[in-house]
Amino acid sequence: MTVTTLPDMRWLHALAAAAFLVASAPHAALNAQGLESPETVDRIVGSQVNQEEAKATAEIGKVSSAIDRTRENISTVRKTSKLDKVDIVFLTDAARSEGGPPPAIENKVRQHQDDVAELRKEIEANALLFNAIDSRRVLAQDVLAVEFDDPGKIVIYAAAKPSD
Repeated sequence: MTVTTLPDMRWLHALAAAAFLVASAPHAALNAQGLESPETVDRIVGSQVNQEEAKATAEIGKVSSAIDRTRENISTVRKTSKLDKVDIVFLTDAARSEGGPPPAIENKVRQHQDDVAELRKEIEANALLFNAIDSRRVLAQDVLAVEFDDPGKIVIYAAAKPSD
């Protein structure tokens, strides 16, 4: 009986391990640029990002209507790759620290909870919209609804307070 041996393959394993380490090592030059300045946000997002503060109690009609259209807006969010303007409306009295949205809005969110959850996932998956809300330190879980009221413009309603 003849036994055939394979050539020593340890060098191949060492080469593969070295290649893996080189490929997975973090490179300082490749670190993502922070989204601190409006100019940086505009350059990365490619859209003007504005913010305003409002009371949810004063915006109940607009927010409720937007929540009712969440199913159709999910599709639009999924397809959105360029916008001229992103408006983030901070509903300051609806923030968790204030006890959450008023009952009328909370009930709408509950009625459409699966759609609202899907909308939030689509926003997180959309680089433009995620970076827009992230630049204002809004979490996707705080987004209540979106509204595409003009071509090239989105309004994002968030149950949050702006960061100082």
